[in-house]
Amino acid sequence: MIHLTPRSGLLGLQWIDRLLPPLGRPDHNDRRPPGAALTIEIGAATGVGPTAMSAFDAALRDLGVGDANLIRLSSVIPPRATVQHTGRVRKTIPWGDRLYCVYAVRHATGIGERAAAGIGWALRDDGSGAGLFVEHDAETSAEVETLIRTSLADMTHHRPERFGPVHVCTTETRSEGEPACAIALAAYHTTPWTRR
Repeated sequence: MIHLTPRSGLLGLQWIDRLLPPLGRPDHNDRRPPGAALTIEIGAATGVGPTAMSAFDAALRDLGVGDANLIRLSSVIPPRATVQHTGRVRKTIPWGDRLYCVYAVRHATGIGERAAAGIGWALRDDGSGAGLFVEHDAETSAEVETLIRTSLADMTHHRPERFGPVHVCTTETRSEGEPACAIALAAYHTTPWTRR
């Protein structure tokens, strides 16, 4: 509980302000130049390990994001963004930085069990770069793709804007005894915890 006395006034709230989100203020840790367009890289990978968590880590490392702290976003692509299906994330991610991303993940733990994950996207047809992502997981890539296309068809239908074609990135794996993991991820950008 926060107690305020008449003497504290607004100055007493300054420490609270540092704990709150920026609310429209510039993020001084954002490495992109002001006004720079956002490039969102999309990739998918699989991993195997002695535990489900280590299989997840192996998939993240294979994808190129194993040293990042993932900050999961909902599925809106901002205007002026460029979406690139790169297969593997190529952004430089210093150890421990926050990676803002959309991702789907699925684990397979029993022998013969399958896991698939995927991301789909559709951009508005006005050339703005804005659009929508959806992320799904299931047992097979075919199931994931069906879920992605169904979700995007509904999401775009209920918006006034018109959208272009649906794009899909999926991956699938199967447990041969050890836990396996499938992940598909859209990497927005990274932010350090402190100014560098």
